Amino acid sequence: MSTITALKELLAQPRQIFITTHHKPDADALGSSLGLAGYLRKKGHHVTVVTPSDYPDFLAWMPGNEDVVVYDARKNDAQVRDIIGTAEVLFCLDFSCLGRISEMGEYIRTAPGTKVLIDHHLEPEQFADLDFSNPKAAATAELVFEVIRDLGDQALIDRGIGESLYAGIMTDTGSFRHPSTSRNVHLIIAELLDAGIDLSAVHRRIYDSHSEMRLRFLGFVLKDKLVVLREYNTAYIAITQDELREYQSKTGDTEGLVNFALSIEGVVFAAVLIDRGPAVKISFRSVGDFSVNEFARKHFQGGGHHNASGGISHDPLPATVQRFLDLLPEYQTKLVTAPLAVAPPSV
Repeated sequence: MSTITALKELLAQPRQIFITTHHKPDADALGSSLGLAGYLRKKGHHVTVVTPSDYPDFLAWMPGNEDVVVYDARKNDAQVRDIIGTAEVLFCLDFSCLGRISEMGEYIRTAPGTKVLIDHHLEPEQFADLDFSNPKAAATAELVFEVIRDLGDQALIDRGIGESLYAGIMTDTGSFRHPSTSRNVHLIIAELLDAGIDLSAVHRRIYDSHSEMRLRFLGFVLKDKLVVLREYNTAYIAITQDELREYQSKTGDTEGLVNFALSIEGVVFAAVLIDRGPAVKISFRSVGDFSVNEFARKHFQGGGHHNASGGISHDPLPATVQRFLDLLPEYQTKLVTAPLAVAPPSV
């Protein structure tokens, strides 16, 4: 039996369905989750979307956002455990291992319901009963569209569902500039246009809705925190907790900073290191052949995609920055000979 046939049989009658995605959801994470939720509700299922953390305000326009449960171990742990434990089907979207969702990961691992993974990251953990994992896909939202289509229900994709999926595809392709922007991506966008989506409205909601403090923070970061190391074709930004507080930084305000560093002519490797209190969160980006996925996995307990990945450090920020700098000589030959892509990822 094919995976899609098994899913179709699983969803043949109304189910209690749980959907989750990764920590600090971005547009692909939330868009694929809410797009799938909207479709499943149209099919008569009872759906609860739970995110393992909060997410940026500029994503709050997505249909179904008002019903999302944001997990907080101190406030609603029992509620979320009950939702997971009673779910007949558990969809895990846009993350490849259960460790990406903190405490919720173990709740899902031991849950009795059928687990379905839809994801496009490398090296997925083998925890799902049904696996729609494809690292060649540009976005998880692309895969969600294909699942709905292959279930025979593309006609159920309305404007709201379509715009949520479009947001995920648009952002994860860097507004269609990343090498992952395939013929299939453009064909899917054409189908979403037929569903009535408003391309410019989605772009405006995501990219043109910044607060004044976020823009002042961006100016400070680019003026005072950006470091360019020409001998390694590398640029990095390190941000302290005090700096986040000074600019009243909210979830989403640091999103895209790493792409500014990567946009510098000649830079092939960029990193943003942010002191989040218990740990330093790191975003890596590259162009060309240099694999930040391998770099993050080997040195910073992370991973992701070839040219975009993340990591974590439990050392203080200064020690983490120094460790990052100490690693660069090991990669100098690769960094100075790496061919540049035609265009870096967008912000």
